[in-house]
This record gives sequence, structure tokens and C-alpha cells, in this order.
Amino acid sequence: MLGVFSGEVVEVPEELVVAGSRTPSPKTRAAELMNRFLRRSAPAVSIQLGYLGHLAYSHTNQSPFAPRMFAAKDEIYCLFQGVLTNLGSLRQQYGLSKSADEVVLVMEAYKALRDRAPFPPSFMLAHLSGNFAFVLFDKSTSSILVASVRPPPSLPPSSVRVRSLFSCSSCMWPLPVLSQDPDGRVPLFWGITADGCLAFADDLDLLKGSCGKSLAPFPKGCYYSNALGGLKSYENPKHKVTAVLENEEEVCGATFKVEGPAVVAATR
Repeated sequence: MLGVFSGEVVEVPEELVVAGSRTPSPKTRAAELMNRFLRRSAPAVSIQLGYLGHLAYSHTNQSPFAPRMFAAKDEIYCLFQGVLTNLGSLRQQYGLSKSADEVVLVMEAYKALRDRAPFPPSFMLAHLSGNFAFVLFDKSTSSILVASVRPPPSLPPSSVRVRSLFSCSSCMWPLPVLSQDPDGRVPLFWGITADGCLAFADDLDLLKGSCGKSLAPFPKGCYYSNALGGLKSYENPKHKVTAVLENEEEVCGATFKVEGPAVVAATR
């Protein structure tokens, strides 16, 4: 999945700007990034959000444990990848039918959050359990909400396990390259394109070609909201999220970490 947002909608994180300026590397404009995604992920679906942004997704190379979904309603657009383990109880909580899937649930939860402002996104995200990441855009307010969950230890579906489930010496078809981290987490990365757009994707190689070193893994247990203070931890709302610049030989230019109490105390 891929979400790209104009600099007129978001203020790109300064940490990613600094990471890219340390070691200048080739970048492309957002339009080329989107075109490259559509070429390599065909058949794919793309949604143009006017001059504000662009969303796209494909079921190509999709993990059975982390399906990609898209939904749009009332000017809210959402890309979702993964699963909610408490989907049944959440359907009841939000008054949804049994046919409502994860992406619809996230949109309804966001609408409830927005309409009951000023509740922070952590209030909503704390109720979602599972292994997932999502990119949501509210066109009515030009707001984006992006989140990546840290799955509990009880969720074991790693890519290694997935491969073993579908491995067979007599199989006549190639196994897909599944979109999951080695430990089973749904991957999410973000970066800045040559024309200053902020991009989110589950494919590191895709972003690397357009964002250079202005690129980082999106931190687990965190959310990004252009309307509510940028990048924050929803697991530990009182803890700061800081960037650590990576060595030049690393693919990503930075890594974001949630500071623990000991780190915060040491930096005061």
C-alpha cells in the first residue's frame, strides 16, 4: 500500500529532512513514486485526492495473515493492512454489522474520535488489538492519521511460519514474497520525496528509490497526525518520540524510538 501527501497538507518531519541532508542520495518526485508503484504492483487501484495526495494499493504478494483493504465513505479514505483480533467486540461497540471488516471499523472509530474532539488518537488506538498498520485521510478537514501497532507476543504469524504453511516439494507454483517483517509484524515506512511530499508504504525498496536517505521505519506503537501534533506514541502518550540518525551504510537514514523514563530523565 502507498499513501502520498502534499506539503500543503502535511509538514514533513524535520528529522527526515536532516537524515536526507547528511548523505544526499537520488530521489524522485511523488508522481514518479506513484507510477512506479502502479507498474510493479499491477493490477493495482489508485485514488487521486486532488492536489492533496494520492492513495494506492494492490493485492499482489499479499500475505494471508496481513491482507490489504481499502474503503471510502463521507470523504474519509483509508488503507489498512493486517488484522484486528478484537474485531467482533469492536463491531458491537460501534454498532456495526457482522460484515464490517477492519478498514470499515477503523473509519468508524476515527469518525467517533473526530466528532467527540478533543480526544487524542491514543484514546481510539488503545482499543484496537491485533497486527496492523493503516493510512487514513479525512478530506473534509485535510487531516491524516497514520498508525502502526506493536502486536502482542501471542500473535505468532511470522513470514517464516507463513512460508512453511505454503511450502510443498510438489508445488507447481512459485511462493509469493509476503509483505511482513521477519517477526510477523506488518511493515510500514515513511519518507520525503524530491518535491517535498510525505509518503507512507509497506515496501521499503519502493520508498528507497524516491526518498533517498530521508527514509525511516514508521515506529511501532505510534501514530502520526498532521492535525494533532505530528508523531506521538499511543502506547505511552507521555513519552517523547525521538529520531536516531543511522550509519551511512544503512538503507534508512533514521530510526524513531520512544524514550523510556530513564532516557527522558537523562536528557533533562
